[in-house]
Amino acid sequence: MKKSDKKELTRVLSIPFLFLLAMWLIKLIEVQFDFSFVKFGVLPQKATGLKGILFSPFIHKDLTHLFNNSYPILILGGLLFSMYRKIALQIFLLLFFISGFLLWIIGRPSFHIGASGIIYALAGFLCISGMVRKDPRLAAISLIVVFLYGSMIWGVLPTKEPVSWEGHLSGFIAGILVAFFYKNEGPKRKKYQWEIDEELESQDDNANNIKINYILKKENPRS
Repeated sequence: MKKSDKKELTRVLSIPFLFLLAMWLIKLIEVQFDFSFVKFGVLPQKATGLKGILFSPFIHKDLTHLFNNSYPILILGGLLFSMYRKIALQIFLLLFFISGFLLWIIGRPSFHIGASGIIYALAGFLCISGMVRKDPRLAAISLIVVFLYGSMIWGVLPTKEPVSWEGHLSGFIAGILVAFFYKNEGPKRKKYQWEIDEELESQDDNANNIKINYILKKENPRS
């Protein structure tokens, strides 16, 4: 791997990796000291539960829960920081806080924990953004997300299982909102040569029309 490629990979995965590292450190502390941070999760409609917006994505029920949320963070987070570069961190933070706040509003009165809300937010953003921006590269990312995580859509529906479907729904809604908010920012669609040629021809035609109108006005001045 070239040095430039390593540098790019480090840039793309640094934030997702740090986020993932924090998730595993929290679980390691719980296991090592036989402690639970569940009470730091989101507790909807309670002022004391607002702290969960900041802490809940790093807390997981068990190792299986943690592992299932680990690789999507790296994959989807890597796609975000790869494609959106300069505004990726802004987007990530907005997804983080909006999804958490929506969960605090609509969630059931119990503690909600886990990074699945962030995962749904990332998936929702990447999928919808690729569609609304009409960029072939981003549309391809949308298709990849749909292919890999399309079945996630069922997770936003109410279930009888002890799963925070409200967290999933909140994340997905956050992803859609942020996708539309940033629809005019971020990576620019690559223009093909024929498009550039058409623009140049249009500019030449406009310049010629202006020149002709100027000559006509000069030859036929108004009285």
